[in-house]
Amino acid sequence: MTLFDPVPAAEAPVAGPTERIRMVVAYDGAPFSGFARNEGVRTVGGDLTQAIATVLGTPVELTCAGRTDKGVHARAQVVTFDAPVGLVDPARLTKSLNKLCGPAIAVWGIQAVDAAFDARFSATARRYRYRIHNSPTPDPFTADSAWHVDTPLRLHTMVLACDAVIGEHDFAAFCRRPKRRDGLEASLVRRVTEAVWFDDGEGQLRFEIEASSFCHQMVRSVVGTLVDVGRGRKRPGDVLGIIRSGDRDRAGDLAPPHGLTLWTVRYPGWSSDEGRDTWSSA
Repeated sequence: MTLFDPVPAAEAPVAGPTERIRMVVAYDGAPFSGFARNEGVRTVGGDLTQAIATVLGTPVELTCAGRTDKGVHARAQVVTFDAPVGLVDPARLTKSLNKLCGPAIAVWGIQAVDAAFDARFSATARRYRYRIHNSPTPDPFTADSAWHVDTPLRLHTMVLACDAVIGEHDFAAFCRRPKRRDGLEASLVRRVTEAVWFDDGEGQLRFEIEASSFCHQMVRSVVGTLVDVGRGRKRPGDVLGIIRSGDRDRAGDLAPPHGLTLWTVRYPGWSSDEGRDTWSSA
């Protein structure tokens, strides 16, 4: 399910040289079943692919920096695709895509880049942000973007528990193990360079975590476990033992997806939140 009619199969990409196009997009994940295209359901990648093909008149194939799950948002997702040289006018395509896809999807900027640049494999780090509204009463103004936790949380214990997460670990206890086509066991070792909680006042808590990459549902599982620490169900010192155990049953429940946002993607010499208002006019 998408908002657009598919481009006819006979309409093949224009023959000839192509150029790599980079886009930075933001989206509200609520209406979508994740980013990756999936027949029969509406996805961010599906809407973007069809919208780009509609404007350019040729099919495209998208690569993204992070395949966000159903209901997860993005502030600065990075997407790349190849198009015939000279076909993409950045300002025109940005305006057209925002008209077709907004307000659920917003394109910050479009730029031609070196052919070696890849949204996924060129990235050196991804940063996620998770928001919690910690109050006895819900807040209608954050209901779509923050997890409402109505029991008091001990923030200082959640801060202490973050120490165990930082560093290089096997995060099998915090994610699903993917099935590889070659039958080999996928590595779940990841290096977390930052994990920190902030108190933004009025019951608004913010968790930020950055790593080279993340396993499937890893951030939501980490948040769920840290919230258990804040509730007193687990101790800060338990978190390292959970990591070392590799046992998914010892970690906390998944935090709801609507509190999670892909915030920034970093590349050598550039990050996805730079120059967002100037690209299209460059």
